[in-house]
Amino acid sequence: MAILPIRTVPDPVLREKGKRIRTIDNSIIKLAADMLETMHDAPGVGLTACQVGIPIRLVVIGNIADVEDFVLVNPEVVKTKGVRTVTEGCLSIPGYSGTIKRAEQVTVKGKDLEGREIRIKAYDLLAQALEHEIDHSNGILYIDHLENKSDLRKVKPGEEEMEDAEEVTEE
Repeated sequence: MAILPIRTVPDPVLREKGKRIRTIDNSIIKLAADMLETMHDAPGVGLTACQVGIPIRLVVIGNIADVEDFVLVNPEVVKTKGVRTVTEGCLSIPGYSGTIKRAEQVTVKGKDLEGREIRIKAYDLLAQALEHEIDHSNGILYIDHLENKSDLRKVKPGEEEMEDAEEVTEE
């Protein structure tokens, strides 16, 4: 396994829509393992292949209480419910966090590394991380969700960049 360099803005690969993975071969399995190691080293709660310079639809999630690390191939958000205001950061936009709206609950589908279809119903930080990483796979950054530029602010080193809900509203 290897720690990969994380691309940061304005790297154009972060704005590319990731290509669907047709075959889960050893190169995808190795990349997922490297991405997990990179995510833990950063540390972050999620990472996409686009963030390490490979524009494909591969997401890793981890470092969340009560959630084991997992990998999603070709993930898609299929359902959202509710809206909440969150503070979010990104390994590709170091030193900043912003206040944006995310779903209170998401349902995501994709495949695991063995090619099995999986469906995840997630709440709170896991839902936020899934939405954030799937956005990356679509070339979307959290800063694209800012309502005002004043909602983006510098953060001190070590300050938490993804937090639980500050406010929850039903949609």
